[in-house]
Amino acid sequence: MKKQGKLIRALRKPKPKTTSKDSGWILNLVNRPGITTDLNHNEDFLKAKASGVAWGKGLCVACKGGKFLCGKTRCPLVVRLKYYFKTVPLIRGKDIDGASPPGVFVGRIGYPYVYAGPLVPPVHEDTSLYDLPELWFGRSIDDIVGFRSMLVRGKHRVHVKKFEESGRIMERTRELALSESSVDVELMLKKRPRRSFVLDDAVQPFGPSAIMRGLDVVSSRWNHQIEKAYGDTDLKAADAVTTLYDKGVLVSKIQRAFSVGAFGLKDNRRLVPTRWSITAVDSTISKGQINQIKLFPEINEYRVYESQYLDNRFEVLMIPGAWSYEAMEAWYPGTVWNPSGRHTIMFSDWEGYEGRTKYAKIGGCYYAARLAVGELLTRERRQARVVVLREAHPDYIMPVGVWQVRENVRNAMKQRPLKYDTLEAALARVASRFEIPMEYWIQHSSLLQDALFQKRITDYSRYT
Repeated sequence: MKKQGKLIRALRKPKPKTTSKDSGWILNLVNRPGITTDLNHNEDFLKAKASGVAWGKGLCVACKGGKFLCGKTRCPLVVRLKYYFKTVPLIRGKDIDGASPPGVFVGRIGYPYVYAGPLVPPVHEDTSLYDLPELWFGRSIDDIVGFRSMLVRGKHRVHVKKFEESGRIMERTRELALSESSVDVELMLKKRPRRSFVLDDAVQPFGPSAIMRGLDVVSSRWNHQIEKAYGDTDLKAADAVTTLYDKGVLVSKIQRAFSVGAFGLKDNRRLVPTRWSITAVDSTISKGQINQIKLFPEINEYRVYESQYLDNRFEVLMIPGAWSYEAMEAWYPGTVWNPSGRHTIMFSDWEGYEGRTKYAKIGGCYYAARLAVGELLTRERRQARVVVLREAHPDYIMPVGVWQVRENVRNAMKQRPLKYDTLEAALARVASRFEIPMEYWIQHSSLLQDALFQKRITDYSRYT
């Protein structure tokens, strides 16, 4: 848990400042034709805040969802409002009775005191898809926002290190998190849930929420492998994560169990905010992969793998050589992390053969892509220098989660690679798929500059 604790501390971010100034226009959107037509809605179920960080230039206030001043092809607020108000009529009173995917969410605001609880849609059917990112690839943003908006979040305040002392609600929440499939749940709330609609690009599509007063879970069947790891209080958290992954347990299920403190030495177990647990699990698994990859022979050709989804274009370049890895992202104006800029912005981070000791500046996407690349090299028993390049375009209207990067790169790894004899030929292929000229990628890339300009002893072998 010591290494996981170090990563978790690096993931902590201060709470963004928000303001309600000029946010009344959001509430007015609910009366616009085409958004809530034929829907039963009530503005009392909606709160509006505007983030002074992400939306400081006031484009949303001037646009009001219709002028597309941010450069996006559709207004993400309008999309989220539409599906939110499809959920509201299904919520009657303060009790929610439905089938949880299963899903739980552990917040990070106020750490170490956080809100934790179940995600429960007000429907009785097989809802496993609602919280299983491995099955989302290929679905539209509307599909994802639609079923994510159905999930009502119950909140219970708890200290991350004292969750086992917080009674029945947390016991039931953990029971739910370890379940194998959809579970019937009755969620009892103190008030009727409503949506706190925050204009902040970091917020994922989500349903309404409220403080819990009770939680009942119908007897559920636990995942056998996860239950075994949960019962072993002498097994370190990192070992539990890698063991479960090696036995075929889905990454999203490992992440969910990790977040509710199901792994680790008995005295070290704690709740981990959901966003941190996702990155911690991706990091732990991929680190184990890399230790194996370094023992394998190097590839002997230049490879290019490709994938495109939700207007995110991925090119994965593999270069002969000892293991090293770099992730690069380019965000066009009007995209999630460049909402009001005039120029494309680029981010990158990398690691050499010895790995890295600091949290990647790119964030969770770095580790998600590393895991997907590691899966292929482990299967092929090869090592290489790897560069993952990503262009995010304006049709990517809202963040849907780190899973999108992991599954996009996984999809690229499933395709037959394009193989080349020279790096220049491989880069020419990548350049043909991107709109940003290759020289800009090279300027921001440590590994590409090294591969192109750093002379090695083998380069002189033809003279001996």
